[in-house]
Amino acid sequence: MLNNKSVLITGGTGSFGKKFIETILNRYPEVKRIVIYSRDELKQFELKQKYPHDQYPQLRFFIGDVRDGERLKRACQGIDVIIHAAAIKQVDTAEYNPEECIKTNVNGAQNVINAALETGVKHVVALSTDKACAPINLYGATKLTSDKLFTAANNIKGSNPVKFSVVRYGNVMGSRGSVIPFFISKRDNGAKELPITDMRMTRFNISLQAGVDLVLWAIEHHLGGEIFIPKIPSYRICDVATAIAPNLPQVEVGIRPGEKLHEEMITATDALNTIDIGQYYAILPSVSFQHTREDYTRHHNGTPVPDGFHYSSDKNTEWETVETMREKIRKFVDPNFEVK
Repeated sequence: MLNNKSVLITGGTGSFGKKFIETILNRYPEVKRIVIYSRDELKQFELKQKYPHDQYPQLRFFIGDVRDGERLKRACQGIDVIIHAAAIKQVDTAEYNPEECIKTNVNGAQNVINAALETGVKHVVALSTDKACAPINLYGATKLTSDKLFTAANNIKGSNPVKFSVVRYGNVMGSRGSVIPFFISKRDNGAKELPITDMRMTRFNISLQAGVDLVLWAIEHHLGGEIFIPKIPSYRICDVATAIAPNLPQVEVGIRPGEKLHEEMITATDALNTIDIGQYYAILPSVSFQHTREDYTRHHNGTPVPDGFHYSSDKNTEWETVETMREKIRKFVDPNFEVK
């Protein structure tokens, strides 16, 4: 699928980008070019040490910000596929710096769309978040806006063959700033207790590899305009703490500004336009000038979800346990993980 293709990853030095690069190099040894586009010079330098040019000549490193539309267009010359992973993602950071979050997450998304439309890109897949579903914080609101921009872009492309789609998923195990490395760090640095925002709190759980696999699947199968959502388990935050440090007391500290008790990925209203396509769900665009609902359903061999369907972390039918969390931490986060 990606052999002899050129791929650009915005935010390519982040957790997702690094896993995506590793996966492409393993699965598509004939990939023509992988362009890592990001604004962090240090992270690019570190990634270059892992992938030296004499061994990986297909990797190219572009310093640039998605806020800079002209730089983005330059980077997209000759690109076949864009994976848009760049974003300001910390909920509290976005609440305190709303304008900066909008510049990156909304204006940056539009810049990606414009660059794709003007440079002959064939596929664009944007990464979203469960916080974009019924958002209550600015980060989620900007990502919902981004999702709408990408799905609507299919209606303004004219005869351009490019396709735009979105993938939306929950908390990624072991990603930068996530709860698992936070709890492990607290435990290993001598904490006497673990802070729990709320004992009732639940979240969706996905590995980096599963997120990458979803994006690759979307590139190969999308018609354009879909929001793809994986069927993944939920976990209770207190179970994660128990899995990591069963002997440390858990102290409830309260929900942070803009944080939800439970996360959603498909609301009951979204469900009106949602089909079940096997290992994933697809929210179909409410307005599409390219394809009918029947086109999408037939293409994905899907079936409409039941009336009143609602996909949220607290109402999930699949759950992680303390033991399965320990197994997945060893598999996806730290193979040397030990319970202490």
